[in-house]
Amino acid sequence: MSKLEDILQQEVLAEITEVTKAAEVRAAEIIKAAQEQAEALKATRQKQLEAERAAAERRAESAAELVLNQARIQARGQVVDRVKAEALKALASLQGQPGYDEILTKLAEEALQGLGQAEAVVVNPDDAAKIEPWAKAKGLELRTDAGLRYGVRLVAPGGKSMVQNSLPERLERAWDSLSAKAAKAIWG
Repeated sequence: MSKLEDILQQEVLAEITEVTKAAEVRAAEIIKAAQEQAEALKATRQKQLEAERAAAERRAESAAELVLNQARIQARGQVVDRVKAEALKALASLQGQPGYDEILTKLAEEALQGLGQAEAVVVNPDDAAKIEPWAKAKGLELRTDAGLRYGVRLVAPGGKSMVQNSLPERLERAWDSLSAKAAKAIWG
């Protein structure tokens, strides 16, 4: 029996070896498939993370560009406001300059053309002496108004209508065009 036992034992061992080898091959296939699946999942995740990172970077760049543009717009607005303030200051300095009475006269003539007929001319008290010769020549009453600066107001007969023509008002009316030109001159 010992031979039979040996033969059976060898067959069982051969079968065990064959089953073990098959199990090892199958286990290797499962491990390889799992590794491939893990690598594919890892690659997909990396692509997703890279896409998310790139999207976050684009959002950050867009936000930074928006903040920068807002700062530029604000700075430009401040510069244009400063230009306007300087222009108004320059207009105010005209009042004491030679030739200011001629400017007042021209403003009064333009206002008279716009009104047609007038009974009075109104100016700042500081400007009364400068416009008085023109008012007398036109036969107009001379009135003063401390609130009227750097210009004239002509009052129609009966006081029902009037035309005001002042340097600050003219600057205000032309400001949109002038500020665009100033901005172009400053920033090109």
